[in-house]
Amino acid sequence: MSETQVIRVRYWAAARAAAGIAEEEVVVAGPLTLAELRAEVVGRHPGTRLPEVVGICSVLVGERPVSSEDPAAVLVRPGDTVEFLPPFAGG
Repeated sequence: MSETQVIRVRYWAAARAAAGIAEEEVVVAGPLTLAELRAEVVGRHPGTRLPEVVGICSVLVGERPVSSEDPAAVLVRPGDTVEFLPPFAGG
């Protein structure tokens, strides 16, 4: 499959610990909503804390913050990078 048919998912901090990996590729046939992508990545890591961690993460699609938007309305396209960033302590 070509690179344009892949969504790259990156996990940071607690999300990385929960997933057990720093990043992964999700092969797709076309665009997905952020809600669909979340369900896909959570399903890839059963028995982990990933569902609860991604639920509190800030999310970037490319360089665009989308955390304040409805995940069912955010479109993620092949070739995009999605980053899950849990809240960080300190400042």
